[in-house]
Amino acid sequence: MLTLPAIVFGALAAAVVAPWTLGRLNPRLLVLVPLAALGALIYITGEVTSADLITHQISWVGSLGVNLSFRIDAFSLLFCWLITGIGALVVFYSASYFSDNPRVKYFTFLILSFMAAMIGAVLSDDVIIFFIFWELTSVISFLLIGFDSTKPEARRAATQSLMITAGGGLALLAGLLLLAQAAGSTQFTVIVGEGARIAERPIYPFALILILAGACTKSAQLPFQFWLANAMAAPTPASAYLHSATMVKAGSFLMARMWPVLSGTTEWFVIVTTAGLITMVLGAVIALFKHDLKALLAFSTVSHLGLITMLLGTGTAFGAM
Repeated sequence: MLTLPAIVFGALAAAVVAPWTLGRLNPRLLVLVPLAALGALIYITGEVTSADLITHQISWVGSLGVNLSFRIDAFSLLFCWLITGIGALVVFYSASYFSDNPRVKYFTFLILSFMAAMIGAVLSDDVIIFFIFWELTSVISFLLIGFDSTKPEARRAATQSLMITAGGGLALLAGLLLLAQAAGSTQFTVIVGEGARIAERPIYPFALILILAGACTKSAQLPFQFWLANAMAAPTPASAYLHSATMVKAGSFLMARMWPVLSGTTEWFVIVTTAGLITMVLGAVIALFKHDLKALLAFSTVSHLGLITMLLGTGTAFGAM
């Protein structure tokens, strides 16, 4: 049986090896890596839909209770399809975009590594493993945004994005550890099951604010919306993949994943709905006055992420859908 760790670590291994093997023959052949990952996900789709939830666990740091735990349900499967499907298009386009650039192999290594890190984050069932993959996406996006290091604006945008998203990741880790302490487990599956009890604990407001700080930094929500437009200094394939399709959706994914635990309170409703509403309106208004296509795409993305955040903030089943 094809296991979730095999998909995650297989994607990571392929990201390291393929650019200097398949890429040497023809950079377009690297599209086989995301297509193989997509094929593996399609292969287990029937199993996911029939079982609702599949989990796999490998012992890692037993003394700390940290395991390589992964889970997949219909929601995370949908995100994995987006990550690998859009990743295949971006990798194929990159071969033409960098046709005269000798660093095309390095670029595709970064893109494939980012894809693997996103898959790992989406499938993680342990807060520590999730945090590792979450921060890995921030580090790789820093390298992709600053890919052309000869441009000062690229270096500034890369540094800015790393400081904001990685800093938000540290806040996220603190919030997740508070939830793990309250639930008595670092596994998301257990934490989600303890949602009603956690909401009554004194640590709930602190965990909520810290987790939302991490989610909002990654998804460019107010007051962190400015970094996304600046990050468009990245090469076009990187902009399309990281900042329009996958990375910025990680924050929305996290809010949706933690919705059973954190929603249903006044604090959740006020913070998330307000941030989403203001971000949605602000992004749409700024986009109206942009003529550069990348800037227009960036603020349009910010606005739509604000809409998703606002709906999640309502705390209703309709909004979550």
